[in-house]
Amino acid sequence: MDTDLIKAHLNLYAVLQNLEDLVRLDDEMARLTRDWNVVIQFTVRGGPVAHVGFANGVCTHGVGPHPNPSVKLLFLSAGHLNRMFDGKGTPIPLKGFTRLGFLQKEFSKLTDRLTYYLKPANGAMADPRFLKVNTILTLHTAAYAVKELALLEPTSREIAAHTPAGVLQMEVLPDGPCVTLSFGKDAVAVQKARAGTPMAKMSFKDLRVANALLGGKLDVFLAVAEGDIMLQGQLPMIDNVGLILDRVGIYLT
Repeated sequence: MDTDLIKAHLNLYAVLQNLEDLVRLDDEMARLTRDWNVVIQFTVRGGPVAHVGFANGVCTHGVGPHPNPSVKLLFLSAGHLNRMFDGKGTPIPLKGFTRLGFLQKEFSKLTDRLTYYLKPANGAMADPRFLKVNTILTLHTAAYAVKELALLEPTSREIAAHTPAGVLQMEVLPDGPCVTLSFGKDAVAVQKARAGTPMAKMSFKDLRVANALLGGKLDVFLAVAEGDIMLQGQLPMIDNVGLILDRVGIYLT
């Protein structure tokens, strides 16, 4: 599978799902979307399809086509979609022409806010509130990216095939966020919640430690030695997830 197609899967399934949490975590975006009643579908010709729905102040992300979207946006190729996510491309509307103004104004405010958190300006992390939102969104992006890479990317697929079946829990102490990665025979599943009995756990001392690790700014071995990161259970599972995480940056920057 080519790089553009893998990146398109990551954009639709690992990045776009963050709108669910953005609406929940950011007061301004909660106010913006509280009266929305719309479903937007993103379709790559010959490639991935996803949709986001807004109703009753809640955003829901879904994989695959929606039975009755309000708006359908077509992308002629994976590269076309990726250019839109990079702010350099425009989709082709197939349905919902009367909502084009909404897409260009209100919905763009939401996606711009997502970029604001995922690609922070210098000094932004000094704000504890920003740090929390960025860490949650980055952790969720990473988890869903592992899921997609384990399915699509040859190197990651090979790593996943040699990963013990079971659940890895990644959590920020003391109160989260937390995600679980469930390795099965043919796929990896993700949940934004704690597991009942994980086979392995990676726990971060606090948000700053988690953020530094996810941003590639932390010496993992030193952090473990100093107690900033706690590892428990099946260490091969943790090691393999780390190897896949290292590959996310090839496709998402």
